[in-house]
Amino acid sequence: MTEIVAVILGGTSAEREVSLQSGATIAAGLKAKGYDVLQIDPAESGWMSKLGAVSFVFNALHGPGGEDGVLQGALETLAIPYSGSGVLGSALAMDKLRSKQLWQGVGVSTGDFGVLGEHSDWQKIIDVHGRVFVKPATEGSSIGMSIVDNASALKQAWQLAAGYASTVIYEQYIEGPEYTVAILGDAALPSIRLETDNRFYDYQAKYESDDTRYFCPSGLGASEENQLAELSLQAFHSLGCSIWGRVDVMRDSDGCFYVLEVNTVPGMTSHSLVPMAALADGMEIPDLVDRVMGLSRELRG
Repeated sequence: MTEIVAVILGGTSAEREVSLQSGATIAAGLKAKGYDVLQIDPAESGWMSKLGAVSFVFNALHGPGGEDGVLQGALETLAIPYSGSGVLGSALAMDKLRSKQLWQGVGVSTGDFGVLGEHSDWQKIIDVHGRVFVKPATEGSSIGMSIVDNASALKQAWQLAAGYASTVIYEQYIEGPEYTVAILGDAALPSIRLETDNRFYDYQAKYESDDTRYFCPSGLGASEENQLAELSLQAFHSLGCSIWGRVDVMRDSDGCFYVLEVNTVPGMTSHSLVPMAALADGMEIPDLVDRVMGLSRELRG
């Protein structure tokens, strides 16, 4: 009898469309490996009743509900093995404020940050930092994110981000190249350097633009590549993350790396970065998803 693997995708978060694309890619990869794949969308009523026949769940649900420990907790309760990080790692990585607070405490290099609210001193923040990123603390894919350099724009950016999450943070603007490092098991895959003509690597640059430029190998020397890999693994494991993910990093004009965030359910669309890094390491998508599944089963029996 062919094993039935469920791919959970879609959902109701602001990242629904990306999740549907990622889930379709993962499902195709699993089918290529001979699995019978059942695609389940939590936006549909009665979706949990479909889990009874499956032996494993591959989580492709981006954003709140899928990346924040909620789905992981439900699957733990049902004793169904699943892909990726567990409850704690998922919850911490999804919360950008708690991530940065933890990194600050354990010595992982990350930029200055703070929480925004109705009574924030908008002008003081700009006076101190000059330019900042504003983002919802619990969203991904750059949704609700802005870059601003004056007090009026900062308040407007807070209002935009607050429409997506109750907690909004600002981060210091770091001038320099952006890198991403895919994590698979206990190893970092080759880094990717990103270039976009947009103001930053936003949703359009990530998923829609054909003009975004990706460099893998990234152009770093061997010692710099090792330094970036070690920082990324430290950031990933310090949050309690496991199996696979992606770490986003900026590098300033002095050559210092700063961790931005960790993604525990990385995108698997045609523009996504983890498949690109895996391919540079000699791994096609079917092999990648099979490897993620194997590592997850080793961890969860």
